[in-house]
Amino acid sequence: MDYSRKISERLWNQSDKGELESHREETYIDDIIQKNHLERRLLENLAGVETVFDGGAGCGRFSILLAKRGCRVTHFDISQPMIDKAKELAEAAGVAGQITFVKGALEDLSAYADCSFDLVISFDAPVSYTWPNQERVIEELTRIAKKKIMLSVTSRLGSLPYLANPIQKNQFILDENAPDSFVQWLVKNREKAVGGFAFNRRSAEELLEGGLMGGEAAIAEYERGGAPWCITYAFMPDELEAILARCGVKSIKMAGPGAFARTVPREILVKIMNDPRQRADFLAFCYEYDSNPFVCGMGKDNLFAMGDIIRG
Repeated sequence: MDYSRKISERLWNQSDKGELESHREETYIDDIIQKNHLERRLLENLAGVETVFDGGAGCGRFSILLAKRGCRVTHFDISQPMIDKAKELAEAAGVAGQITFVKGALEDLSAYADCSFDLVISFDAPVSYTWPNQERVIEELTRIAKKKIMLSVTSRLGSLPYLANPIQKNQFILDENAPDSFVQWLVKNREKAVGGFAFNRRSAEELLEGGLMGGEAAIAEYERGGAPWCITYAFMPDELEAILARCGVKSIKMAGPGAFARTVPREILVKIMNDPRQRADFLAFCYEYDSNPFVCGMGKDNLFAMGDIIRG
């Protein structure tokens, strides 16, 4: 087992992960925008879809949505706390019988035959956490798809501005008084983060060139007994498109959820989100703007791609 998988397992299997992840759309504006984009994509593309594989399904945000639409969903995740929370939410929604819950890692999909699912999805970047096996994982996800595939991976161009903005997450806090411990840490340490910041050109150029975040530093923290953020491979748009094309995916469409919202200051974002009419209009416009291929690389966190599976 390589370090990427071990680190991912330790991080996502922390006991509070399922509960925290289930509240992200109540806590962070960027999560609201990203998940709204993905939901719209799904609902526009469900014609003829009866079976779905949700890889890295977390606490069930999309598994439950799809089950409510009558799909039979395989909810696949590396984290037992995430699966436990997903089961709880699925039961509350009355769709637990539509979902099969499986604990596993995306690096091993050998249990599934070719074309096992009408639609294969993997959202919020679990593919990026499988480095150095990310291309093989995409090949496997494509292999088990019969009709369509949808992925969101970490965006290299979208991630690079973080290296010049130590308070980027503060922009997207919906309520600074939220009980979420990370929100409170961000608010408390804002001035310290700004005061201690110095731009590192070398780090930025290394990420731009190689796309790898974490690596040796994450491994060292793991060996000390910590639970570091996953080693993450960040994709360029043309790179992801080329991998999917090599796997036989056709009619590829790409998007950058969050590209528009990252240009808006927090005060305005909060005002918009707290007004139902403005919020609905804003999310609809974000979907339109972020779907433009010219901004796909500048999504807030993720690079989205989808396409058709056409077997010869």
